Parts: sequence; structure tokens; C-alpha cells
Amino acid sequence: MLPFFTDPYPDELIYSAIARYHFYSGNIDYKDTLEEVFQSRSMIPSVEIGSHFRDLAKQMGEYYSVEYLLAKHTIYPFYAPFLSEQRQQEIIEDVQGDGKGLYTRLGMVAGSICKKDGLYYCPQCAQADMDKYGEPYIHREHQLQGIDLCAHHLLQLKKYPADFKTQSRIEFIRFDAKRMEFSILQGIGYPDYFDIRVKLARMAYQLLNTDISAFSREIITYKYRTLLRERDLITTSNRVRQKELFYAFQAKFPKGFLEKYESALIEHDEYNWLKVLTRNVKRHVHPLRHLFFLYFLEEDVETFLQVTEDAGPFGKGPWPCLNKAAGHRKQFIIPNVKITRDFKSIAPIGTFECSCGFVYARKGPDKSDEDKYRIGRVKAFGDVWEAKLRALANERELSIRSLAKMLGVDSKTAKKYLSRDDEQKERPEDKVNTPMLEHYRSQLLEGMRQYPHYSRTQIRQRFQKEYIYLYRNDEEWLFKRLPVSRTKETPKSTVDWEARDREYLSNVKKMYEELMMIDKPVRITISIVGKRLGILSNLEKHLDKLPQTKKFLYEVTETTQQFQIRRCCKIIDQILQEQEPVRLWKVQRIGAVKSHHFHEIRPHLEAYMQQKQEVDKDEYTTG
Repeated sequence: MLPFFTDPYPDELIYSAIARYHFYSGNIDYKDTLEEVFQSRSMIPSVEIGSHFRDLAKQMGEYYSVEYLLAKHTIYPFYAPFLSEQRQQEIIEDVQGDGKGLYTRLGMVAGSICKKDGLYYCPQCAQADMDKYGEPYIHREHQLQGIDLCAHHLLQLKKYPADFKTQSRIEFIRFDAKRMEFSILQGIGYPDYFDIRVKLARMAYQLLNTDISAFSREIITYKYRTLLRERDLITTSNRVRQKELFYAFQAKFPKGFLEKYESALIEHDEYNWLKVLTRNVKRHVHPLRHLFFLYFLEEDVETFLQVTEDAGPFGKGPWPCLNKAAGHRKQFIIPNVKITRDFKSIAPIGTFECSCGFVYARKGPDKSDEDKYRIGRVKAFGDVWEAKLRALANERELSIRSLAKMLGVDSKTAKKYLSRDDEQKERPEDKVNTPMLEHYRSQLLEGMRQYPHYSRTQIRQRFQKEYIYLYRNDEEWLFKRLPVSRTKETPKSTVDWEARDREYLSNVKKMYEELMMIDKPVRITISIVGKRLGILSNLEKHLDKLPQTKKFLYEVTETTQQFQIRRCCKIIDQILQEQEPVRLWKVQRIGAVKSHHFHEIRPHLEAYMQQKQEVDKDEYTTG
């Protein structure tokens, strides 16, 4: 244990505390300081976090622990909430030892943005430190990537005049007041974004002072889904509405802001950071981008902590049975809910089915616990309910209205089910008219003797009335008497496919020429050619038997992109014929091509326009 140590100030990086220790200890060689503090002369100090914390904590005294130093005197809390629980544990193990792989696990190697090329400070914070402690020190909140304002004084951070590139890797930099600029008369940089930058700085400071065990990537993913569901950005199948989210997110920020902070988004990129953040727990997303997302959700770190994890539009199961006739009414015994979408309002519809046969549904999402006991519509009452209705009707002299009230329905529903029971009682047990049955049996048997070679299908067509009656009322007898089902034999081919191929080829070529001459272009596909010629079935099933036709079709059919290019080139030709300037945005609008598709075909159109200009120039020169 060291005889003395420069205890870290509030929010001071442990790197800064060691730099002050080196100064006050009188050491000249930085390796001596490394050995005294870390028990190693070969380690390389790190500004943001560091390593060998087990040895460091022992040297500093019993008051300090690895977890305390990591949480209070490094920038680790800025990253911790957005890491998986497993990754958090791995990092705690890393910093205790040599720290190999630490910055890779944090994502600071591959996923860094807005990197800082030195040490930064707020002039007003530095002056306050001078007044209170007699010296300035390095605040960890001022070293965070992407944070360029002080969260307390709202001043632009200044860079300390020290160059890491020109000094030894083991040298510790200590803030010297003589080299610092304390003037607060300065620009704030990007004035259009000032309000957003202030909120980001304050959220970053909240992160540094949040319990690092309060969050993990798994937890925040569920919290995000809760907030997205409130904004109707989660589908009934529990997927994020990525397209709607993209446009809503972009609209939240001023133009150019995301680009300034190296966080621009491309909608059709399946791995843009917004999609990764909302659907992939394993991949790392920079903390600054998580703060952008919290800003979009109109939350800060403190309010986000209070958000409950998403449990779906109807909460977590099980759910209660709401059958008033059942002894288990309001008991949570329904294990699953089937969620569908209301086609009018796109709201989720939950259907709950109990083992007693009672099935009910309601529109979601649930807003409170009381909603769990709400029925929107009963889909089925079930045997238990119907039995209770009959028992009450038989045992007590109650009015229909009283029965209905006891079972939670209106009087018309109760009356309907009781009337149905009465109708069933009035029916004889044997519903089949025996003389009629015998009559149709004999009629069918006589017909089968008259036409002994008829198949089942022919008998059904010839004796429709007899067949249908027996099928409905005596199916077992019917199928025992019908002739054995015949196995269809594959007929031998009698088609001259070579001649048909020549015929089809000629017709397809003519149809292709006609389609290409249509004023409003259509995409050339096998389907459209086949439909217009009335030969689609053969083209779909027997194209391999038509080699010449197949070869020609494969040469002339178009992909969606090829058709878009042809359609836009035709529009360009029309504009040039009218002697108007060609504007590609106008071509896109007339051609009705989506932006991300137009971006892909734009080079082809520019090349086509260049070619047309060169042809026109040659014709002018020749003329």
C-alpha cells in the first residue's frame, strides 16, 4: 500500500489522479510511478479506463475497490448500459488484469465515432476546481466521444494544449493552470444544434452517475419496445415498423445534424445503426447513438430508468377466464393469447380461449391492469356456460332477463341459446327418414347395375340427388358400395413439341414487338406474354420442351430494374423530343420509381443522356 496517494476528486479520471500523484511524489521517471501504483514497469497507461485495477486498488487502500474505481473514475459507465450482461462481466475481469481486449469489447475499436484527439476541459469547471481544490483536473465527462459541451455551464469544451503524438506512451499528462484558457467568451459551435447538444451532454452526465448494474443491453431493448409500442411503431406480430421509424427519427433532428456526428442513416441499408439498435441485441451500437434514440423518444436517462419492460399489447400471461358460469372465473388460467390486427384501425386484437370453452376478444393495447378484466366480444360461450344456462332455467323460475344478467349477456342471447335447446329436444333422435333412405339406396344400386363400368365420378354426376342424400346421411354405406377408385394412368404424349416450339416462337416474337410498341410501357415477362397469347400454362409447365421459345424468352424478358431503365429512357426521349431540359427528378416522378431504386439506376440514365447528347452533336456536325 502506498504511504500516500492523491485521492481522486469528484468525476476525476483515475488517469488524472495518477498524473497528480506523479507530480507530487517527485518522481522523475514515469516507470517509477507505474511500479509504485500498478506494481508493473511495463504497462501502458490509458486515459479513458485503464487496466491492472486489482493492483491499483490494493495500493490505494481499503476504501477503494475495482468496481468503485471503474464506476466513479473512468468513462466505463458511458458504455456499460448498452452492453450485454455477459460483456459487462467480461470487462470487469479485463480491467483487473492486463486489459487485453478491453476496448474491443467496449466497441471503441470498431465502433467509435466523433473521436477526440486530446484532452478537453470546460473553462468554468476548471476555474471552480482552482477555487475549491487549488488545482484543475481532468473531468471524465469532458472526454466522452461526441459530447462537446459542458453539461453544467453549457460552454464549448476547450482542448488542452498537449499532443499525445509527441510524448512518450508512458507519460501522464497533468492539467497545468498556466497552460489553460479560462475565458468563456467563445462560440458554441453548431449554434443550430445547441438545444440538442445540451440535452445530449446532460444525458451523458446522467449515464456517468447511474448505477452500472441498473441497465444492460437486454433490459434497454425491452424498454425501447415499450416506448415504440406507445408510438404505434410495433406491429401486432411484435416487429418494429422500420420504415415509419426511419422517417420519424429523421424528422426529429435538424438537417445535417446526424451527418455532423457521423451517424447518417441510409434507409435501405439493412445494417444501418438504427435497425441494429432496435432489433439486434448482440451487435454493438455507440452510446452516443443510443442518446440520439432517447432524444427521439423524448426521454432522458432518469425517466428511462422508470420505463417498464415491454410485455406486449396485452401484458404478460397468464390471463383470466371471464366466464361468469365457471367456478374459476377471474382466475389467471389462460396461458396464451392470439394477437391479430384490426383491419380498420391497425390496433391489436387479443383473443383469449379458456379450456372451459369460453372464448373472448378485446382491442388493445391494455392501458391498465383493469383492462385485463374487459371483454370486447364473446366469440364462444362454451359447454360450461351453456350447461349453467340450462340448469338455471330448469331449477329456478327466473325471467329471461334475470338469467341473462346472472350470466353476463343480454336477454336476446340467453333466449337464443334456450330456444336452440328446445328445437333440439323437439327433434327425434333418428333424424334420418328411413323410407327415404331405403328409396335412395335402391335407386343408386339399380343405377350402378345399369352402368357397371361407371367410375365414382360418373356415378356422382349421373345420380346427383341420390348421391348427395346418401353422402349426407349414410356416408359409410355409400362408400362401401361405390366402385373401387381408379388410379389415373399417365396418358402417353401425343404432342409434337418440335412443331409447337416453332409455332410458339413465331407468335412470341410478334407479341414481343407489339408489347415494345405500346405507348405506356409494360414489363416483358413470361407471364404477360403467355397470358396475351393464351399459352401461359404450357410456358409454365413445359417450357423445357420448347427450347427455341425458351431461349428467346430468356433473352427478352426483363428484371424490374431493366424495365425501370427502359421506362425512364423512354421518358427522356419524350422530353428531348419536346426540346425541354432533362431533369432526373422529373424523370423519377413521371416514371414512378422509388428513391432507393432510382439511386441504383441513375448511372445508367446519365450514361444514356450522355450518349444521346453525343449522337445529337454528331448529327449537328454532319449536317
